[in-house]
This record gives sequence, structure tokens and C-alpha cells, in this order.
Amino acid sequence: MASSTQLVILAGVVIGLVYGAVGLLSGFCLMSSMRGYLADGDGRLVRTYALAIAVAIAASQFLAGSGTVDLGKSIYLQQTFSAPVLFLGGLLFGYGMVLSNGCGSRALVLLGRGNLRSFVVVIVLAIAAQMTLKGLIAPARIALVQASQTTVGANSLPALLSAFGLGDAASRTLGAAVLAAALALFAFAHAAFRCSPGQIAAGAIVGLLIAGGWYVTGFLGADDFNPVPVTSLTFIAPIADALQYAMLSTGLTLNFGIATVAGVFAGSLVTALATGRFQLEGYSSPRHMLRSAGGAALMGIGGVMAFGCSIGQGLTGLSTLALASFVAVAGILLGTAAGLRGALRVQPLKVA
Repeated sequence: MASSTQLVILAGVVIGLVYGAVGLLSGFCLMSSMRGYLADGDGRLVRTYALAIAVAIAASQFLAGSGTVDLGKSIYLQQTFSAPVLFLGGLLFGYGMVLSNGCGSRALVLLGRGNLRSFVVVIVLAIAAQMTLKGLIAPARIALVQASQTTVGANSLPALLSAFGLGDAASRTLGAAVLAAALALFAFAHAAFRCSPGQIAAGAIVGLLIAGGWYVTGFLGADDFNPVPVTSLTFIAPIADALQYAMLSTGLTLNFGIATVAGVFAGSLVTALATGRFQLEGYSSPRHMLRSAGGAALMGIGGVMAFGCSIGQGLTGLSTLALASFVAVAGILLGTAAGLRGALRVQPLKVA
């Protein structure tokens, strides 16, 4: 029989394969969603994202409420955190996402389709993230966190509701139900979205993949002798780990994050080849490459500071209802909006 670690890695590959295929076919991406919503007047993709969050919250909180998975073991539900660093990291990530024309997960999906620009984004993001996690930038990040962190009595929405006298089960149910219902209503209130079965399916599938990741690491990986970290889909640290594993595999071990990164690339590649979407693409100019690489660096640095990306915090973090995740996501949304509209808007590149 396979060990729990092997099961987790195999399941991570499968989850990544599904995400890669769905991401390619549906265009699932927070930056594209907000660009369509704010600039182009097309709100379908942002509704897809909202539905994914709703499903992720409902399914993940069901797993937690039933005792199947202890979300409290994740990095998101910490009693001590730095709200300023989380918010600043979100700002950097969101703005970098606009510069690079997509987040880390989207870069993996597009790389599988033959987009060589995404290869540069993935490599630069991985290097910047590793520098911020353990390298040259790490001491500055740690100093900022230590100078601004606070310990809170309530670290999640259910815990906050419990402070008003509600029981734990009632607080979890109320918080999850209200947020999930509001997001689902926002999604289905849009007529064009209701007429887009592919986008509805994409939102539901991605949301279920988040819960699937929690189940895999929090239940299948719950080995008393060799437990794995309780986590789900996220891409900043895993992309950095995947690059390091590719270079130094003899000194490292596979984990769920590395497996999902490989799965996303493979899922997108297979889907692109099967549907005739594979096409090699490159940069239009050196300036284009510089902008893209700069955005990737901001995503790597900001994603580490924010404890996640548009998927890692925007879906996985929010599915835990952690207050810290709301802070990080607010930064990501504001940074993305600043890059799409207003005085700091990233201007379209002129085609020669």
C-alpha cells in the first residue's frame, strides 16, 4: 500500500492536472476577471471567480465543521500576524500581476500552452520568492513582520462571531453561509454568466479543488508518524520550491505544492495539445520583457509577504475565513485595481 505521503503527492498531481485543464479552457484568472469587470465591461470571469470562492468556502467549512480537516493547522489561521505586511504584500502582488498580465498559476497554465513569456515569469517569480523566503530579502521581511505583528483574540470570522455569544458550530455555519450565499448571488445575478455553463462549471470545479486540497493534506495526509502540512492550492512558495527541486532534487523531497505545480503545467499542456490551442509565443519587445519580469519579481516578493497569491489567499485563504486572508486579499484587489485604472495604471505597450 502507498504511504500517506505518496497518496498526497499523487493527489496533488491529479488536482493540478484538473486545475491546469480548467484554467486553460475557461481563462480562470483574477487579473483577467478584474480587467474584464473594470475596463472591458465583461463581468463573466469575475463571476466565475466569485462562484469559486463561494464553493471553496462552503465545501471547506463543511470539512472543518464535520471534523474531517483541522483548518487551524494551516498557515492562515495564526493568532499572531502582521496586517501591514500582509496588506503591503498584497498590493505588490496585485500590481505585479497586472505588469506580468497574469498571476503565477495563470503563468503555469499559459506556459503549458506554449507561451514563452510565461516561462520568464515563472522563473523570475520563483527566484524572487525564494530570495524573500530564505535569501537576501528575508531579513528585511522578517524585521518588518516582527516590528508590526500583533496577537489577536479572534483570528477568523467564526471566532469573531463567537465573541458575540454564538456557539462555535453556529458561528462557522453563519459566517460561511452568509459569505457563500452573497458571492453566489453576485455571480448568478449576471444574465451573461447564467448563460455561460462553461464558466459556471469552471467556478464550481475550482472551488471544489480547494476543498479537495484540504481533504488530501488534512485527512489523507494526517499520519501521526509522518504528517504533511495542511494546505491546499497556492502557487508562490510551491513554484519556488519546484524550481529548487528541479535543480537540487537529490537533497529535497517532493511535497503537495511541487506536485500541484507539475500537475498544472502538465494538465494545461495536454489540454492545449488535445484541443489545438498549443502555439509558441514570445515577447514583442525588450521593454515588454522587462515589464513582465518586473511584475514577476513583485509577485514573488509580494506573494511571500502576503502568505499567498490570488489563489493561495484569494481562494484557499478565504476558504478558512481567516481575518488575515481578508487583509491580504484587500491588498491584492487594490493593487490590481491600481494597475488597471487610475493614475498608476499600467499603460498598454505600443506594438512596433
